[in-house]
Amino acid sequence: MSLPRRALFGLAALALAGCAPTTPTAAPSSTPVSTPVPAARPAPPELPRQLPGVGPRLLAAVPAGTRQALVVTGDGPEADTGHAVLYRDDGNGWLAGPSWPARNARRGWTADHREGDLRSPVGVFGLGDAGGRLPNPGTRLPYDRNDAFTIDGTGFAGEPLAGSFDYVVAIDYNRVPGTSPLDTRRPRGGRYGGGIWLHVDHGGPTHGCVGLPVERMRELLLALDPALHPVVVMGDAQSLAG
Repeated sequence: MSLPRRALFGLAALALAGCAPTTPTAAPSSTPVSTPVPAARPAPPELPRQLPGVGPRLLAAVPAGTRQALVVTGDGPEADTGHAVLYRDDGNGWLAGPSWPARNARRGWTADHREGDLRSPVGVFGLGDAGGRLPNPGTRLPYDRNDAFTIDGTGFAGEPLAGSFDYVVAIDYNRVPGTSPLDTRRPRGGRYGGGIWLHVDHGGPTHGCVGLPVERMRELLLALDPALHPVVVMGDAQSLAG
């Protein structure tokens, strides 16, 4: 039986309105979709706020503006060997560089250095002036290239001393800062010694200086930055920690 024309018009209207019967569709799943969670990155290691191995007495002697410190640690009060680490304060703590072998005076260390005692002075000293027999390798420190840095002869172990002063950084112990390492003035007087340098290791103990391998001396010269007010903190481990 055919439907009246009015009924046909009604069905068409319902279809246009979106109400016409349609094929049923599956209901969306209520099971949540899991999203992979990225693995948390490990927190960066916390840097030390104080120089490792350096106690309150010597820490108090480090100038407030210093952001670079070479810590030279002797193997013992009477030992002539040790190691050196260059630290830089990046604002979050002291970041350590690699450890380098180091030599010091034949009879070890002293907090009361005197001329000829064959001991290296314990303390905190500025590092502001450099020089050597060889041309400047690119350091930002004032550098005195001078043939007067030539040395001959042999050391305490019979080793040749030639080349020991190819690169030098003056340690500001009983000297006038801002001058060549060759400057012989001694503000505290001659009996307290002087001419204490960082220089190239010649394979044996020193008279009072600190020796580093030649490549490490080059690295040090390139790393030291006057804007960071570098110092050396030096002594045997027990003296440094006191």
